[in-house]
Amino acid sequence: MKLSEIDLTDPDFFVHGDPHAAFRLMRAEAPVYWHERKPRQGFWCVAGYEDALKVYHDPATYSSERGISLQFNAAGAQDGQESPDEPAPEYGFGMMMITTDPPRHSRVRQIINRRFTPRAVSVYEPHIRKIASEIIDAVIEKGECDFVVDIAAKLPTAVTCEMMGIPREYWSMMFELTNMSIGTEDPEYQQGRTAQETGQAAQAQVFSYFSQLIEDRKKNPGDDLVSAFVHGEVEGSKLNELEVLFNCFLLIVAGQETTRNATSGGMLALIENPREAARFKTDRSITDSAIEEVLRYTTPVTHILRVAKRDGDLHGQKIRRGDRVVIWNISANRDETAFARPEVFDLTRAPNDHLAFGHGEHFCLGANLARLELRVILDEVTRRIPDIALAGPIERLRSNFVAGIKHMPVRFSPARASAGDAART
Repeated sequence: MKLSEIDLTDPDFFVHGDPHAAFRLMRAEAPVYWHERKPRQGFWCVAGYEDALKVYHDPATYSSERGISLQFNAAGAQDGQESPDEPAPEYGFGMMMITTDPPRHSRVRQIINRRFTPRAVSVYEPHIRKIASEIIDAVIEKGECDFVVDIAAKLPTAVTCEMMGIPREYWSMMFELTNMSIGTEDPEYQQGRTAQETGQAAQAQVFSYFSQLIEDRKKNPGDDLVSAFVHGEVEGSKLNELEVLFNCFLLIVAGQETTRNATSGGMLALIENPREAARFKTDRSITDSAIEEVLRYTTPVTHILRVAKRDGDLHGQKIRRGDRVVIWNISANRDETAFARPEVFDLTRAPNDHLAFGHGEHFCLGANLARLELRVILDEVTRRIPDIALAGPIERLRSNFVAGIKHMPVRFSPARASAGDAART
């Protein structure tokens, strides 16, 4: 493999290729590399850990307001990329927390930040464990299931929807719309549409639902996240309607994706590494380090994009104002200079300051909740379904942004559902 043969804009490469081999080559030969396979679709690849930290911690140079993923329109330009100084409202740039630069970013984030502290999310554990137990109860007597659809996706969808005050009858719809939002390049979710049409259709349906929910919360505020955005203020002013809509859109998608894909990828890693799985089952004292290793090893969000607001220098390369700069978390988390034997799945790895949740001021808001959900569901699955094994080939999401598994058939010894387990804390 040569650098010129690597096309990181091709989602099929992340399904059928070997991205880890490509990034090993990139870290060795060109840690900061200009990647351009089609005209007007060029960007800087940041493959190394230390360089990734430099970009994450320099929002004055590297802006989030032009979007955070590699998406190109039909003309070849980055969507909304006409000017690095003017966010494009139609894409939510400059409106969602994740596409807002300091100082406004931290001020908007502060509206709901207190709800995601370690102490705040810890009170959810008994309820999250109850949900997890009920999820397993629904499949345990069958002896087989699709681990992604029937287990991994169920918990974050339920928890996120509950925190947003979304009634249960809409949970399946939110799961389907999230699949469309992150699977715009995947035929299973396109259903005959183009990638752009798929994303637009998902956003339109999400916005339609949340517009009604927002109107209700204006009159009937509750303790949910939608109410917090509707009634929260930044420097004495409420968020406008589009800001509330885009941040609700962000929460419903992000709240499901990281945990779902870390759970699926983590379970696959445990199945493929039986020695580590045995350690996890017999020594729960390693749970915290195990969860961090699952996150590093799976890296659910493969990359984060920034756009240079001014000229700069990175690893000897001249970055020009307006250049796209892409941090490849999937590569940084396997950087040999930052992690000993990075290709090894080691549940007791320490230290493990991975970039699965990003770094700096945009560090994932829901990281503590995601860790809790991941800890609970992997604990419940390995305890109640200890002989879980693959029952067929897995299907990966066709995406260069989300390291997702769409389907993972598994089998196990059937057991009786146990309602009593639901109350275990």
